[in-house]
Amino acid sequence: MTKIAVLGAGSWGTALSIVLADNGHDVRLWTHRQEQADTINQKHKNEKYLDATIPEQVKAFYRLDKAIEDVSAVLIVVPAKAIRDVSMELDKVLKDPAVIIHATKGIEPESLRRVSQLIGEEMTGYDYEDVVVLSGPSHAEEVGKRQPTTVTVSSINSQNAAFAQDLFINESFRVYTSNDMVGIELGGALKNIIALGAGISDGLGYGDNAKAALITRGLAEITRLGASLGASPLTFLGLPGVGDLIVTCTSPHSRNWRAGNLLGKGQKLDEVLEQMGMVVEGVRTTKAAYQFAKEQQIEMPITEGLYQVLFNDEKPKDIVEQLMNRNKRDEMDDIASFIRTSLPE
Repeated sequence: MTKIAVLGAGSWGTALSIVLADNGHDVRLWTHRQEQADTINQKHKNEKYLDATIPEQVKAFYRLDKAIEDVSAVLIVVPAKAIRDVSMELDKVLKDPAVIIHATKGIEPESLRRVSQLIGEEMTGYDYEDVVVLSGPSHAEEVGKRQPTTVTVSSINSQNAAFAQDLFINESFRVYTSNDMVGIELGGALKNIIALGAGISDGLGYGDNAKAALITRGLAEITRLGASLGASPLTFLGLPGVGDLIVTCTSPHSRNWRAGNLLGKGQKLDEVLEQMGMVVEGVRTTKAAYQFAKEQQIEMPITEGLYQVLFNDEKPKDIVEQLMNRNKRDEMDDIASFIRTSLPE
């Protein structure tokens, strides 16, 4: 039995706590709200975020210093915008060495830093190379019901990756390992942009043809940006790439799809975010990817179009028309480029 602190009692943190408890671990689920912690401990429910019964092995805490006492691992599952603050607070109270794992899908807009890099920058004695990332096609709602799910863990530190794999893997939660930490993190973050677009497409009343094109061309954009930052293009053909794209672009479980769907139906971004009541990571990630693509002259027309919808109040239908009327080109040009960047030297 391993003692693990899970930082973040939203839907995903709660679902992963259930996985860890099913594996016999001592799970300590942290929230900054005492009322939420009391409800979890008394009722074994976290109904605002997840419709599932929480095992008794999961104990909730609202004091961070108590949650991380004597733990062997810390799983960070807070929104990307809170990563720096939570990492700084964790650094103050974590006295003994522990393996740091994160399951947050996002990047920092100003710097385009990945979550592992943010943790490494804010925690004394923890390099980002030792952080483990967990990512893949995984709706919290289905994980909480113990439906079959497959994800990937990755770290430059292979021992830490293997440790995380052993922590999580069970008969309903299969875990692969990968050595491409850059690709795993970027795939999990960038797919949220395309999921927003898929939701907009559905909100506009378009059909499967449009969504298939969006997902396929979106994968090309993700691969171009990821490769420019050192990821292997082949990673995006795996679970954190194609897999996560499919699940996030096609399901109402996805917050990003739901937000895009409301935008496609004519609502404004502020209205959508207020109605959602939870963080929509794709909005922040769209800004980050758009800024970086402009600086590095990387072609990302879908991302650029979404940026105009989100931040410049452009009409979604007008952006679709612009995308459909771009200059003619040969699709094999992109495929040939993809193959060239995928092959070893």
